[in-house]
Amino acid sequence: LQGEKDWMKYETARKLHKCVDRIRAQYREEWKSKEMRIRQRAVALYFIDKLALRAGNEKDSDEAADTVGCCSLRVEHINLHREHEGKEFVVEFDFLGKDSIRYHNFVAVEKKVFKNLVWSPDHTGSCLLLGSYLLCCGVQGLQVGLVCTVKQCLCSADPPFSPPGEDSVAAKILSYNRANRAVAILCNHQRSVPKTFEKSMSNLQAKVGRKHHLIRICHIYLATCRQMMLERKKKQMERLEEQLMKLEVQATDKEENKEIALGTSKLNYLDPRISVACGKSHVEKIYNKTQRDKFAWAL
Repeated sequence: LQGEKDWMKYETARKLHKCVDRIRAQYREEWKSKEMRIRQRAVALYFIDKLALRAGNEKDSDEAADTVGCCSLRVEHINLHREHEGKEFVVEFDFLGKDSIRYHNFVAVEKKVFKNLVWSPDHTGSCLLLGSYLLCCGVQGLQVGLVCTVKQCLCSADPPFSPPGEDSVAAKILSYNRANRAVAILCNHQRSVPKTFEKSMSNLQAKVGRKHHLIRICHIYLATCRQMMLERKKKQMERLEEQLMKLEVQATDKEENKEIALGTSKLNYLDPRISVACGKSHVEKIYNKTQRDKFAWAL
């Protein structure tokens, strides 16, 4: 059935919410294991849980782009700092993630995690943690159907939506996109600023300027027009102000998202039932027709 795979993924994420505390307790206990394989798996799970990193499959070393994920990190992709900017046990990540987007982050970790990451410089080029196949085999024992993508769905399951109110549709879409952006930032869904951004933003600002000009003219007419024209001009003023607000919201949204790719999180990690609940009356503003067909089970 169309969408069944997506539905199963999000249902598994819902079930994970009920047992995630047990899984966290287990991987913390495994940091002390005598087997390196188990310790590596536990540290990998910790990073996927804490940072929503993708697993990252092993690849042919001849591939042009050296993109990695949690399980294909190599020793040279991290630097360890016993103290950094007032924090202890800080791991500095620096690698190319999905779509060759650089992931550079300083993360304070627990002491046992830090100790498990201490490698000799002679190990440069060596895989840092457990391979993705072995990791998946391990996590399947924690919960049936659990994969790293499901964990990213769980991280995306509580986006910071503003509570619905009497705002306009444009303002609600802006609120939704801001919540979606928080998920995208967590999952490192960055992008380069589009080449056409400056031109399209300039055109949008010009439209905003023209609306302001029309509103000023309308104010003058309202002050001088006769009674029979007053209601007509008031309605025109309301339309202009609504159009101006839409343009200003659109400009704000465009500026805030110029370096963030919202599509990946919206279509792959954010449960569509959450999106629909956020904008049931204007779902066509969130999903286009093809996407609505894909998520018909959630509508």
